[in-house]
Amino acid sequence: MAAAPDTDWPAISQSFVEGLGLDWNPLTTQIESHDWQAELYSDIARFNRILHNLCTDVWSYISIGYFQQIPVEGATGSSTMPHKVNPIRFENAEANAEISCSLLDTLGATLVTSRWQRDLTDSSSQRNIGVAFGHSMLAISNVIKGLERLDVAENLLAEDLDENWEVLGEAVQTAMRAEAIAGREGMDNPYERLKELTRGHRVDGERMREFIGGLGLSDAAEQRLKGLTPGQYTGLAEQLVDRYAN
Repeated sequence: MAAAPDTDWPAISQSFVEGLGLDWNPLTTQIESHDWQAELYSDIARFNRILHNLCTDVWSYISIGYFQQIPVEGATGSSTMPHKVNPIRFENAEANAEISCSLLDTLGATLVTSRWQRDLTDSSSQRNIGVAFGHSMLAISNVIKGLERLDVAENLLAEDLDENWEVLGEAVQTAMRAEAIAGREGMDNPYERLKELTRGHRVDGERMREFIGGLGLSDAAEQRLKGLTPGQYTGLAEQLVDRYAN
């Protein structure tokens, strides 16, 4: 019998597989390794959970009036309350994200195991890959449509901020610490002093400015803090949005 030709079969196999646009795996058991699938499904499930968290937050902001939903002409709201616009897009997205995560978690846990490396139960499991992806896509689609029908209730947000001057406690503490570093005396225990003022108490603008005036800050720091309002205390938020919005 003639000897087999000296052919580089691995190179031929690799060339053929990669020619199809696939990654070549030189060594496998009876079934292809599914580790890469488990990693992919974990990433998508993580994205789903972030999306789910967005939905629950937006739903909550709608419920307290921070966001307003733009009504759709001719659409039915609550079955017994015609004035109400239900946040159905975000509720739908929550449900689909949860189902997708459940399937993806199961696939990720199942496909990395194989009984004696000969187990073909993966073939049944993988029939649900499209279902898992489909629920994720439905969640994404509903969130996009829901966000397109939202308005921000700017007046309500402004009123809420104006009733909560205690949020400036952080700004006052920071200014006191900066003054202490600069060598100004009397800037000890800023957290405790703000806690005494704000914990368990509502603070209005007059009370906050009175407190600032009694701290012994430098004139520049005192005037800067007295000129602040809760609505103006945004730090670098505007610059960060401008920088990273695109």
